[in-house]
Amino acid sequence: MELKAEHIKVSYGASEVLNRVSIHCRQNQFVGIIGPNGSGKSTLLKCIYRVLKPKEGCIWLDGERLQDISVRASAKKMAVVAQHNYYNFEFTVLEVVLMGRSPHKKIFERDNAKDYEIAHEALKRVGMERFINRSFSTLSGGEQQRVILARALAQDTSCLILDEPTNHLDITHQLQLMEIVKNLGITILAAIHDLNIAVAYCNYLYVLKNGEIVGQGSPEEILTPKFLREVYEVETEIVKDKNGKIHILFL
Repeated sequence: MELKAEHIKVSYGASEVLNRVSIHCRQNQFVGIIGPNGSGKSTLLKCIYRVLKPKEGCIWLDGERLQDISVRASAKKMAVVAQHNYYNFEFTVLEVVLMGRSPHKKIFERDNAKDYEIAHEALKRVGMERFINRSFSTLSGGEQQRVILARALAQDTSCLILDEPTNHLDITHQLQLMEIVKNLGITILAAIHDLNIAVAYCNYLYVLKNGEIVGQGSPEEILTPKFLREVYEVETEIVKDKNGKIHILFL
């Protein structure tokens, strides 16, 4: 599935958060959005997954304007792992994951054997199957993040939006989550704060600063010490491992 955001503009009062930002995720591409804190990464994603309505601009899903598609129809195409997930009621882990099946069901239609099979498999993939009957609210932040990924997997979409997906996760589960996502073979758009994770997993990067795109391209093309100094105001060294993969060292 192709995803486009064109000329997105968002303001909070007199403060401009996004200034005519455009991005393009081609089919099955893993696209990362990077940039300093407060640059507008999460705001852009919230426009795409319909939490915020931009002041100007348009979002396109496979050639259709998002505003012309029902929320239910877009949820069949696009799943979301948001940065913060709150539930006002006590749900078990299994119940949370089964929510991912709701776009595929009629109103009041009960979960069937196939739904349970998909939910169990999703929990197994993220290593959370033994927590299946636990209350979601009793889990740690990292455990909750893995359950929310399982819910997105159960949703079975052709596009996945991730907002800081490795937050709250230890390094083992950060890499596990990113490997799962990379191997889905679908269109991925992720806001990522860890530059080395972005380098390791993304095919293409957009760099946001002060609400504007200041760079775009493959990690190897754009992540130079000079560029990182301009964007992040830090000194770095770029090294390559024996496989030719680049790594960023902070000096």
